[in-house]
Amino acid sequence: MTPRRRRAAAVAAVVGLLALAVALVLGALRQNLNFFLGPGELLQQRPDPQQRLRLGGVVESGSIRREPGSMTVHFVVADGAGRVPVRYSGLLPDLFGEGQGVVAGGRLGSDGVFDAHEVLAKHDENYRPPVGESRPAWVKP
Repeated sequence: MTPRRRRAAAVAAVVGLLALAVALVLGALRQNLNFFLGPGELLQQRPDPQQRLRLGGVVESGSIRREPGSMTVHFVVADGAGRVPVRYSGLLPDLFGEGQGVVAGGRLGSDGVFDAHEVLAKHDENYRPPVGESRPAWVKP
């Protein structure tokens, strides 16, 4: 084998190993990404009832209803394109409330109700101190 062919074979092997490494990394990252669908997208797609997914949107005002004597909560998640009723049994995050952003993980039932196994409250990125809280001297107004 000539030195030129040996060098070409080595370059081809390195490129092949690099492509394999990139494919493995991308495959691992794809499994760990957690995207969520808005109510409008969820209603358009109508996923299989066994498929686990995440629903994200805003808790509709006046929609929170708690079942007496249990930890089950019913509420509606909405966006500009649709609204989906959600059923969740468990403790809710402190930031959960009407008009607040929420991401719920679970399955869309055949009855059209999203059965959530987890609820995460979203918050905006802007910190606003509670009203009446004094500012430290080093913070400029």
